[in-house]
Amino acid sequence: MSISENLSPQELAEACAKSMWEEDNATRHLGMELLSVTPGEATLSMAVTEAMTNGHGTCHGGYIFTLADSAFAFACNTYNQRTVGQHCSVTYIAPAFKGDRLKATAREMSRRGRGGIYDIAITNQDGEQIAEFRGHSRTVKGALLPE
Repeated sequence: MSISENLSPQELAEACAKSMWEEDNATRHLGMELLSVTPGEATLSMAVTEAMTNGHGTCHGGYIFTLADSAFAFACNTYNQRTVGQHCSVTYIAPAFKGDRLKATAREMSRRGRGGIYDIAITNQDGEQIAEFRGHSRTVKGALLPE
C-alpha cells in the first residue's frame, strides 16, 4: 500500500503541495506565499515589488502570469500525479502597482483522463480583479510522493 492510499483527499493535497513547494525555486524566489490548498484548488499571494514594475510604472504582466501559473500548478498537482501545463492564456483586466498584494485563486473546472481545465482569478488586496487565467493541464509519468 502506498503512502497516498492512507491519506484523506485533503491530506493528500497538502502533502503534494508541501512536496512541490520544497522543489519550486521560482515560486519561492519571487516571494509567493501558499495560502491554501484543497483537492483541485490552490490560492497563492505575492507582493508587487519595484523590481516587478515595467516602463509604465505598473506590474509587468509576466509576473502576474507567473503568480497565476504557480496557483494553477499547485491546484492541478493535488492528486499525487505529476501534472504540467499544456496550454494557458491570460486576460489582463486592470493594472497592479508596486506595493499591491496580489492573490491568485485557482479552481478546477474539469478533470477527465489525463487532462484538466483550471480557472485562476487574480485580484489585488482590495478584491479588485486584475486578470483571469485559464490553464489546461496534462498528467505525465510519476508521482509527487514516494510510493
